[in-house]
Amino acid sequence: MSKRAILILAALAAAAAASAAPPGKMMTYTSGSETVSAYVAVPEGAGRKPAIIVIQEWWGLNDFVKRKADEFAKKGYVAFAPDLYRGKVATDPDTAHQLMRGMPEDRAMRDLTSAFDYLRSRNDVDAARIGSVGWCMGGGYSLALALAQPKLAGAVVYYGRLVTDDQKIKSLVPPLSGNFGGKDEGIPPETVREFARKAKAFGKDVDFKIYPEAGHAFASASDPKVFRADDAKDADARTDAFLTRVLKGRKS
Repeated sequence: MSKRAILILAALAAAAAASAAPPGKMMTYTSGSETVSAYVAVPEGAGRKPAIIVIQEWWGLNDFVKRKADEFAKKGYVAFAPDLYRGKVATDPDTAHQLMRGMPEDRAMRDLTSAFDYLRSRNDVDAARIGSVGWCMGGGYSLALALAQPKLAGAVVYYGRLVTDDQKIKSLVPPLSGNFGGKDEGIPPETVREFARKAKAFGKDVDFKIYPEAGHAFASASDPKVFRADDAKDADARTDAFLTRVLKGRKS
């Protein structure tokens, strides 16, 4: 093989590697008196863009969450995934349970509200167009953030814990989208329907869908045993349409 051919092949390999490389990187931000890590993925182009706070499952800030952030960045959002576990990542349910139980809820909420404030301060983010999305534990925190921060432009809940208190539901301001499993024993479909019923009675913008044959975590590739590709694809399409509406101001 000639030297020129080798150089061409090397250049093509480098280009392919660059195109396959994730756009995100780790950074730090301030949460109260602490310095917290986060994974951030930024879309190409100048100007202020909508942003999404991407909230981890109980596994931690793993490759699934980072990949989701990268995907959101490719769709035009500044994607910001706080590391709620302070560098720890679980690969088995027992460890994940211990990490989740050991994480103070008030600290997690402070990290998320601080993430919202940080994004509002960035010169590449439109402060009026910041949303959140979370899976499992992160889904519950996505709702909690929507309840705590009325300036959030919208929130997506994937099979996360829901509140039952009428006054909390009545206080909800941001639009809400949710995807749930009909066979989820932790988040029973009856509680999903009851939340949606109450929210709509209060005039809230809430759109939930229950997938009849799906269990908990059906949209997460972190657990292949429960992952349902078709339902996940549909749920992700619903999420894309919702985020396009509330963060980009147009119908998909």
